Amino acid sequence: MNARGETNEPQKVLIHGQRDAARCILLARQLAAQVGFDTVGQTRFATAASELAQNVVRYAQHGSMQLRRLERAGKPGIEAIVEDEGPGIESIERVMQERVSTGGSLGLGLPGTRRMMDDFELHSAPGEGTRVTIRLWLQP
Repeated sequence: MNARGETNEPQKVLIHGQRDAARCILLARQLAAQVGFDTVGQTRFATAASELAQNVVRYAQHGSMQLRRLERAGKPGIEAIVEDEGPGIESIERVMQERVSTGGSLGLGLPGTRRMMDDFELHSAPGEGTRVTIRLWLQP
């Protein structure tokens, strides 16, 4: 626990529906604010968290989001790891193309999330679920 009573322990939210996805968004924004991100940074991180949580609800029905603060070379940051045991992604290359959708949306979600974040990792395979890790670093 730090001097402000905050912990660096990850917060984990189980995602089973829209209410849980909304909680992920709120916690992502709160974490970004605690770390010192301005309104734009808070919105970027909350928007990315929203996209990932909504994907869990839409494609896998249940999963989890783990949120935590980071530090690298003295620079603070935040991370979200979203995992599900859904059907997985058949072609990562295809879903990472702009305007390609497997679910009838505009196809901006994962590519947009990658664009908004400093770090983006996606691991998935058919039948094995999906794991997405995003990070945003506080700029001096």
